Amino acid sequence: MKQRFSPLCVGLLMGCMIFTGCMTKESSAGTGQSFKGPVGLQLYSLRDDFAKDVPGTMAKVSQMGIEYVELAGTYGMSPTDFRRELNSHGLVAISGHFPYERFRDDVESIAQEAKTLGLKYVGCAWIPHDGKFDEAKCREVAAIFNHAGEALAKHGMKFFYHTHGYEFEPYHKGTLFDLLMKETDPKYVSFEMDIFWIVNPGQDPVKLFKQYGSRWKLTHLKDMKKGTPVGVGAPVATKDDDVALGAGQLDMPAILRAAEKAGVEWNFIEDESAVAEEQIPVSLNYLQQVKF
Repeated sequence: MKQRFSPLCVGLLMGCMIFTGCMTKESSAGTGQSFKGPVGLQLYSLRDDFAKDVPGTMAKVSQMGIEYVELAGTYGMSPTDFRRELNSHGLVAISGHFPYERFRDDVESIAQEAKTLGLKYVGCAWIPHDGKFDEAKCREVAAIFNHAGEALAKHGMKFFYHTHGYEFEPYHKGTLFDLLMKETDPKYVSFEMDIFWIVNPGQDPVKLFKQYGSRWKLTHLKDMKKGTPVGVGAPVATKDDDVALGAGQLDMPAILRAAEKAGVEWNFIEDESAVAEEQIPVSLNYLQQVKF
């Protein structure tokens, strides 16, 4: 006998369909029974493609089932035109990275650009420094971040800093990262944990999520090739060490569980490898299937 399905069943089945290894936009790409997201893509992952063809690359992102994105520039387009392209491809920009110097010298220009792009979170991903990151630089940065965070809050945006590993120089009984946390105002300064750049200098993402809880508002999800040296004195990892989620040495279930408990609000896959286009769907599928 031919089996019949109710409209509700048909809708549920369609929501579970997988396209090129990812969930369709009827559901949320990369989310599953354990990992609830929300998750998006840091567009820097496809930077070479964006430099050549913005509309075509946005189409690729959309075809992966991705809806939410984080920005790292607009690839020669004005913020207005870039926002128009995002809209036309069904992409929503949640957060974006801007240069440290602009936060220091002209945070209001960032606020206006971020407003045009529709951003809710505005962050700094790199602190220029000569030699090792030191206490004087850390204190200087904290003051600039506090000022930037307060200015952006007046526009309804949250400021964050993205970790990159050099912040973990020893300082008293902890690290300079602990000093940065202490010297920045929780009301105005949040953080984005790039788990790859936490593990590379020998730090523990799970411990840091527990230690600083709600200071962490966003994550960059990426995995590190098995066998890559980590810890104090280890060589800085390279983009060749970036592998699809679940294929490397990071304890992803434990990290994802800790991030959820800390109250992380947004997660972004970032894949800096030369094969990011092939690995991003694998990472999305991993997040969909992972159990914790």
